Amino acid sequence: MGTLILTRAEVESLLSMERVVETVEQAFAAYGRGEARMPAKVYLDLPEHHGDFRAMPAFLAGSAGVKWVNSHPENPERNKLPSVMGLYILSDPATALPLAVMDATVITAYRTGAAGAVASKYLAVGEPRTLGFVGCGVQARVLLSAHRALFSDLQLKMADIDATRAERFARSTGGAAVSIEEAAACDIVCTSTPSRAPVVDRAWVRAGTHINAMGADAPGKQELDPAILRDAQVVIDDAHQAVHSGEINVPVTAGQLADSDLHGTLGEIVAGLQPGRRGDEITVFDSTGLAIQDVAVARMVYDLARERGAGTELPLIG
Repeated sequence: MGTLILTRAEVESLLSMERVVETVEQAFAAYGRGEARMPAKVYLDLPEHHGDFRAMPAFLAGSAGVKWVNSHPENPERNKLPSVMGLYILSDPATALPLAVMDATVITAYRTGAAGAVASKYLAVGEPRTLGFVGCGVQARVLLSAHRALFSDLQLKMADIDATRAERFARSTGGAAVSIEEAAACDIVCTSTPSRAPVVDRAWVRAGTHINAMGADAPGKQELDPAILRDAQVVIDDAHQAVHSGEINVPVTAGQLADSDLHGTLGEIVAGLQPGRRGDEITVFDSTGLAIQDVAVARMVYDLARERGAGTELPLIG
């Protein structure tokens, strides 16, 4: 058997958000039960090129793989390229045969949005009515798609430091462009900005709010007032990654937050090993993005491609 090559368009044609949300939820549960292997994410920082690369290997449910993904925030303005691009290599763990090489840019966006929706399923109030966005870029649109796969009749409120971007997002989705303060007062709040200073103030967040903090993905990044984290039930995706590069990385480094302030991991909650929401507390999901999410979705894409005859098979090995 050769190696299946899947382009971005082919990968996108095989993805449905409903199936990705289900797949990511199962991956979190397996990780919570200790059924996955995920070495620490490796960073290759390139400040002279205004970006970095990350290598993300994982093994889950009989599949092994690695994602090679970048973050170059200046790409869209400097050279019209996406700020995030990814490539995935999926391998047979028994033989090491490369089963597929596929674009992982769309996989990264979908699985990140799905993680936020899974967190909202377990940590938001029972029947959320309002969904707020702080940051209205590409990731916000995928987060909205993922939440719509689980929740119906949500009132949408969009905020961004670029008012035009918020208005465009609101017009295209039936939402309303509002201030950050108003977006932060929703039942569910999704933050997806590249900020290195808090953009959401503690005073704006109500009891019972759930926040998906998605933007912090490198040391020094943060979106939330540390007082929010101190007052909230904080759920992380992975302890090592969260302390290194998640929303909690700055307050932990500054001594404003300790391990004892953390409730646990989303995987433990999905697996039933830890409780989710218990009352009207503020909840925060600190999402750094896990390699187990990528390998699970890549395997799903590969299986669907084989089933539907998508992609191009090449004899890369031998």
